[in-house]
Amino acid sequence: MTNKVTLTQFIIEQQRGLPDASGTFTLLLNNIVTACKKISHLVNRGNLVGVLGSAGSENVQGEVQKKLDIITNDIMVEALNWTGHLAGMASEEVDEIITIPAGYPKGKYLALFDPLDGSSNIDINLAVGTIFSILRCREGIDPEPEDFLRKGAEQVCAGFVLYGPSTMMILTTGHGVNGFTLDQDIGEFILTHPNMRIPEETGEFAINMSNQRFWEPPVQRYIDECLQGKEGVREKDFNMRWVASLVADVYRILTRGGVFLYPYDLRDRAKPGKLRIMYEANPMAFIVEQAGGVCSTGRERILDIKPTGIHQRVPVILGSKNEVERIVSYHQDAF
Repeated sequence: MTNKVTLTQFIIEQQRGLPDASGTFTLLLNNIVTACKKISHLVNRGNLVGVLGSAGSENVQGEVQKKLDIITNDIMVEALNWTGHLAGMASEEVDEIITIPAGYPKGKYLALFDPLDGSSNIDINLAVGTIFSILRCREGIDPEPEDFLRKGAEQVCAGFVLYGPSTMMILTTGHGVNGFTLDQDIGEFILTHPNMRIPEETGEFAINMSNQRFWEPPVQRYIDECLQGKEGVREKDFNMRWVASLVADVYRILTRGGVFLYPYDLRDRAKPGKLRIMYEANPMAFIVEQAGGVCSTGRERILDIKPTGIHQRVPVILGSKNEVERIVSYHQDAF
């Protein structure tokens, strides 16, 4: 690549087409990028710097925290709380909303993030990532939880960083999806995957088969048909892929198609899904739709849901358009 476009250059050039752009969003995104570079360095160093293993605590979801869950959350908060671009933050690792410390100016955006998605994989050296979402907010206010509880369609920006063999940032501001690879030599994210599109057809699905006994009939029907292969009603073979890391599974779908399901199951009706809507499902749905895919609970579009809580869970079915629409039709037939 002779003319490398950096992430900062890319965002600035996009904002030049917006008459009311002030540059604040570019600065906010640069702060997020800086935090993700720090996280990438720690993930790559692992046990060399003693950051692997359990922290011996649980987060608000009752999940056992890894040391890096806590460290990466602190990195995100410390990179963003002083900037003057945010009115507040929300994180998977913190029960309440995160306020901006007294003495720092408050901005017109809200940031929500899962600082280390797939952290159960970190001790076995599999891919993990960071997911983030940005919303607009009334400038200068002290936000209440209700200020965060907005439909995903209102997102200004969504993205995730995949810490794999290379570190990649996938980003949308509502004008398509672009992928950037971290050039370790110069410390910059470089545009390497412009205008990413999800193929409408696919022969791959990703789902945790150990939960099969809890699935509702529409999902049972769909997976049964996939497993029947060429001899079944679909008359084609499917491959199953499951990384147990949302960022890795969605990145695979962005690059070669597929469908990802973490559906509603019947084991605990008080928890209608596994993934959290505000900082997992919404940003991924925004990215997937901008890349030509579809994201649904099976019953409704993810981006149309009005959240009721910062850590609310929802079923998620996302990916290649034709397969997701088929699964949604099975839900419509059943209910």
